[in-house]
Amino acid sequence: MMEDFFRHVRAAAARLKEFDSSKIVRVVSHLDADGICACSILIKALSNENRKYSISIQPQLDRRVILDLAQEPYELFVFTDFGSGQLDIVGELMQNKIVFVLDHHTPKYVKTDSIVHVNPHLFGIDGGIEISGAGVVYLFAQALSEKNMDLAYLAIIGAIGDNQEKGAFRGLNAMILKTAESTEKIRVEQGLRLFGLETRPLYKLLEYSFHPFIPEVSGSESGAVSFLQSLGINPKKGSGWRLLSDLTEVERSRLIEGIILRRLGDKRDIIGPIYKLPAEKEALFRDAREFSTVLNACGRLNRASVGLGVCLGDEKARRDARLVLADYRKEIVQAIRWYEEGVNRGHVLKGERYIIINGGREILPTMAGTLASILSRSNDVAPGTFILSMARTENSTIKVSLRRAGKSDGTDLREVIGSIVAKIGGESGGHMNAAGAIIPEASEERFIEASKDYFSSI
Repeated sequence: MMEDFFRHVRAAAARLKEFDSSKIVRVVSHLDADGICACSILIKALSNENRKYSISIQPQLDRRVILDLAQEPYELFVFTDFGSGQLDIVGELMQNKIVFVLDHHTPKYVKTDSIVHVNPHLFGIDGGIEISGAGVVYLFAQALSEKNMDLAYLAIIGAIGDNQEKGAFRGLNAMILKTAESTEKIRVEQGLRLFGLETRPLYKLLEYSFHPFIPEVSGSESGAVSFLQSLGINPKKGSGWRLLSDLTEVERSRLIEGIILRRLGDKRDIIGPIYKLPAEKEALFRDAREFSTVLNACGRLNRASVGLGVCLGDEKARRDARLVLADYRKEIVQAIRWYEEGVNRGHVLKGERYIIINGGREILPTMAGTLASILSRSNDVAPGTFILSMARTENSTIKVSLRRAGKSDGTDLREVIGSIVAKIGGESGGHMNAAGAIIPEASEERFIEASKDYFSSI
């Protein structure tokens, strides 16, 4: 099964090598951390082949985007981290193009003789947990040339950004991690898994902790300071603020116990493996989780080019990324506050089995999934609750993201959102535990009612 997949990847790479090397390769990728890593790997691999390329990053791949791409003069297109759910549209609109789809999302099982389709699901490998989009592109790049072996660390950053690291990696991700370790690009340590361990004051570390989510602390500066004081930990050091490294062992233990208690005994995501990037000089980029968050911030705030520059080692991009990350943190805090206020303003609908967030134009469409993911990890939301987040785009459509709180019970969210969308029209896709859709703006009310009916009937 796995060897069949490897053979398929090698055959796909051989097909690319047959293409005229003097012509431009058109690369289109998704805007999240996984998509940016996937695109960066392909850029480096194409550069090693002395091939020219043209890049664009998209928030989603729908009929409108594919139609625009089909009208471009390029002959060869490579889609990374999306495309498998749109094979029918790609096949219909890009018949005169050479198309590669390197993806890990659950595919549409349609005939695609005209498309070179590389997807682990076709070989019984779960692309939702065993390999990311960046991982698929990494295997493809490695098949192009052994020179690309040292790009494995980018695949791991992509997998972390895609939430595939559940206390450990499994399947092909675990194999890629071993390669990243063998090339000394990643070192695995055990420790406290909070974002900003090396760079943020302790109270900011807690305020901006959304994975794990800490009730009454995440998103609240005063809540974070009060939490530390309640534990007998002074957040200040002279006229400045203490870092985690300033804590004594007793204080550190007290902090960990306090977080677990605040999360009602939930120890998940508190202590575990930390993936260090030893070659990185800046603290912000030394932790793979922090690195992936930087990339996600760039994509979500429409600064994907900065994210690509970060992966490619551009110093200006890395300086810019710090500013983008600061803006992203603010957007997350504002989105959470908007959600809390929206409950009283009618923008948040709550049922026994669902929460529907109608963000309208007050939440960025690229942040809808982020908000839903944060809430799905919150102890304030009952396990099993469906969380549907909506935000309007500039194209008279609505971006929809679906998550479910707590541990998965085997419900396929991709099938759930697909069933709802089938009733009112639109496009859907994603993974078992994270799915989404694009629907017409005019269908908003019908979609909400159809969603309420569906969730209530399960």
